Amino acid sequence: MADFSKESCPSVKNILLLDSEGKRVAVKYFSDDWPTNASKLAYEKSVFTKTLKTNARAEAEITLFDGYIVVYKFVHDLHFFVTAGDDENELILASVLNGFSDSVGLLLRWRHHLGNRCEYHCREGRNQCC
Repeated sequence: MADFSKESCPSVKNILLLDSEGKRVAVKYFSDDWPTNASKLAYEKSVFTKTLKTNARAEAEITLFDGYIVVYKFVHDLHFFVTAGDDENELILASVLNGFSDSVGLLLRWRHHLGNRCEYHCREGRNQCC
């Protein structure tokens, strides 16, 4: 049986979902590299500003930023980021990013369809959602 230590497992530092202006939609930090809320906000602003002018719409892009690997992509007006140490595997981080962005896409699509269905029921006189 293989011996898996904590050092051999990939470690994500944070996952960020920012809007088109760089404001938080959802964020999760898994490390104490940014101990205060102010340092987290400063990091988010910096990484957003650095990646803003790139073309990360079709596929994930990878950059080295402040000693961290940042994998990111933009979908519509949402900016998805996964940050890890500079010794992590970029392909695994890209898989994490794609899973995260696909999940958010499914949730938003579901809400969009729910909204359309509720509008239909309201027009038909069925007050299930109104």
